[in-house]
Amino acid sequence: MHFPAELTKDACRARPRVLRLICVYFSTAYFFQNANSLVLNNYVLGARLSQGHVSNLNEPISISFQHNQSLEGYTVTCVFWKEGASKHYWGVWSPEGCRTEQLSPSRVLCRCNHLSYFAVLMQLSQAPVPRELLVPLIYISLVGCSISIVSSLLTILLHFQARKQGDSMTRIHMNLHASVLLLNVAFLLSPLPATPSVPGSACTAVAAILHFALLSCLTWTAIEGFNLYLLLGRVYNIYIRRYLLKLCAVGWGVPALLVLLLVVESSAYGPCTIPVSGSQENGTGFQNMSMCWVQNRWVHSILVMGYGGLTSLFNLVVLAWALRVLQRLRARDRVLNPRACRDSVTVLGLTVLLGTTWALAFFSFDVFLLPQLFLFTTFNSLYGFFLFLWFCSQRCHSEAETETEMEGFSSSQTML
Repeated sequence: MHFPAELTKDACRARPRVLRLICVYFSTAYFFQNANSLVLNNYVLGARLSQGHVSNLNEPISISFQHNQSLEGYTVTCVFWKEGASKHYWGVWSPEGCRTEQLSPSRVLCRCNHLSYFAVLMQLSQAPVPRELLVPLIYISLVGCSISIVSSLLTILLHFQARKQGDSMTRIHMNLHASVLLLNVAFLLSPLPATPSVPGSACTAVAAILHFALLSCLTWTAIEGFNLYLLLGRVYNIYIRRYLLKLCAVGWGVPALLVLLLVVESSAYGPCTIPVSGSQENGTGFQNMSMCWVQNRWVHSILVMGYGGLTSLFNLVVLAWALRVLQRLRARDRVLNPRACRDSVTVLGLTVLLGTTWALAFFSFDVFLLPQLFLFTTFNSLYGFFLFLWFCSQRCHSEAETETEMEGFSSSQTML
């Protein structure tokens, strides 16, 4: 452990005769039991100043942890013991104010701006992202999300600019655009507060907003699939009292409730590290990237992967059912029905582009990892742009139908 000189300045001014720095080493994590945590080597290092509580240091404290085996395949996070932050234990592990640097495959350096009990949490993860591939993935995300933000804003502005605001289906599309817009903005902002110099509450807030936006986006894709099922199943005759209000309560209310429960009950959000292999920093070692996201692996498994899996599965079922219905409609008529053809485009444009691209997240293993990363990053970063193209195509179809009806009306008037 390396302590900066700043640690003794204020203390010496207050009580220049007595200053004790107490360092404690634990070779077991028995006294720091916390659910879903695996402590590196069961090592816990504590440091306290007899003067009192020390926090918000300008120059961080450096704590080096050495492991006798390689840490590849694990996500490591520097944490400290936050007392009184749990109802079931006398504290919880928290990464607030700490930065993780992996100097080698077996050595981790923690830089924290306060004194406490420190450890390194290990979490089994997928293979680290190679440094040479991380840079293009970052550029794809930045460019794709920026294009999606502009596209979503343009779509919403065109919708409000139109004289006719459209039916409930169009308004459902606008809610989906709003959720995609919020998701892209929150995603681009998520790495900024994930630094020790920024208060942990800011990172928690950004992570909670990002999680809410993702859940809302997934929910609205499922609502799109449900609405499509009603359109085809009820033969375009839908009347449900306060239909849009009920959908908004589900699309926005359910994700908000889930996120609020997580914020109140536990510290599920905060800075998370992204394992990067072969990333050199000043020629000395490895450096992981951080972003504000879900920390608890059970929350990530249930309310991210599980939630996304259910919505994607639901949309796939709706897509298969809708294609079967349209195939029956085409089979009844020997001549291709233009209406059925347009509905096929609608199904593919809405359900495939909106729902099934999220299913790529479930192929992030072994040989599928790198192709999945590029496909998932490309398609989902351009998510709003695909929605914009679909919106434009639907608007062109609507205007073409209006012109055709007006020409038919004019012809009938001329004949009369």
